[in-house]
Amino acid sequence: MDSIWTQTVDMPHFAPLQEDLHTDVLVIGGGMAGVLCAYQLAQAGADYALVEADRIGGGITKNTTAKITSQHGLVYHRLIKEFGVDMARLYLQANQEAIQGYRELCMGMGCGLEEQESFVYSRDNPGKIQEELEALKRLDFPALFRKELPLPFPIAGAVGFPRQAQFHPLSFLKGISRGLRIFEHTKVLELMPEKAVTTGGSVFAKRIIIATHFPMLNKHGGYFLKLYQQRSYVLALKGAPDPGGMYIDEATPGLSFRSYQDHLLLGGGSHRTGKPGGWQKLEALARRWYPEAQITARWATQDCMSLDGVPYIGLYAKNTPQLFVASGFNKWGMTSSMVAACLLADLAMGKTNAFAGLFDPSRSMLRPQLAANAVEAILNLLTPTVPRCPHMGCALKYNPAEHSWDCPCHGSRFGEDGKLLDNPATDDKKHM
Repeated sequence: MDSIWTQTVDMPHFAPLQEDLHTDVLVIGGGMAGVLCAYQLAQAGADYALVEADRIGGGITKNTTAKITSQHGLVYHRLIKEFGVDMARLYLQANQEAIQGYRELCMGMGCGLEEQESFVYSRDNPGKIQEELEALKRLDFPALFRKELPLPFPIAGAVGFPRQAQFHPLSFLKGISRGLRIFEHTKVLELMPEKAVTTGGSVFAKRIIIATHFPMLNKHGGYFLKLYQQRSYVLALKGAPDPGGMYIDEATPGLSFRSYQDHLLLGGGSHRTGKPGGWQKLEALARRWYPEAQITARWATQDCMSLDGVPYIGLYAKNTPQLFVASGFNKWGMTSSMVAACLLADLAMGKTNAFAGLFDPSRSMLRPQLAANAVEAILNLLTPTVPRCPHMGCALKYNPAEHSWDCPCHGSRFGEDGKLLDNPATDDKKHM
């Protein structure tokens, strides 16, 4: 089934590229991050173009739960512990500014922007909640504490952020894409310095921004080691009670709640792509907690996870001075997309940005997750099965819930007919 967002909006169409093109900045990828980059460049008067292999918003953006929040789990205690108070404060500031950016852009747009309180709850660990509250106190942020929430189970405690937001992501994308220089159905076939060869012609650009969810180049940056992908699931329940806010579990896998009009969006079931999963557990919980509700949509999403829980936004690699990237949003793609757009637009135009050091993709890779990623890749490279992923040769695993072949190394997915569903692979899988 399609997501509730695709069911409730008609997206605009943009013509494909049909000739060679010269521009100052090329944006590759028409999801939320890429279109926002194009918008910021247009507002700054830059010469730019955006190419998208399919349709704008047709990838991960259409499958988000569309929470616009600075509360990315119980992140601030960890950020202070690992990076210090100043960097944690920068992270909070970047995301709070992103929320304000959405407020300003959504005025009069009709994309359903609603201010909501956001909560991270724990069902059995009040100590984690208290640690986060203390961290936020050090950052002078007016966090909320709750012992109870309007959810169908008891909690041990919750920390809340006031004045966060939620919206309809595709309605927003439809609004800001008007008048932008976008070419749909224009797939990048080859990248080289200051040139992208596409299905419709070559684009010559002084600077290139790669906003393709998972970065498409393997020979720079080591993203095949720095990232892995997680899959999770959402149900749209018509007739379930509105909880009046946005909620997510601090534990993994946990449950997510938000409303949209007369629907409750229930999310959960997170797991590494290529491992078993599906909607079954969510559906069982929905029947138990909301027996009168009707499931009107169900969908899955996929998220790039960084080594340290902070996105990679900036130079693609130290040796690629004119190539930029945005990836590793760790399930918080809405605020991270706005942060990325503002930061990358500045960098592409040669401006300084206060957040560049925090999100620098070339920061240390020495994190425990690096070893886990490497082990997963080695095990699946050595698995003597077919079919194999054309990205880097890992053994694909069959996903019976979604009738697809999934790569547990880097998250590429293919239909039963071999058609590419999710990157970083760039081509269909032949001979399935």
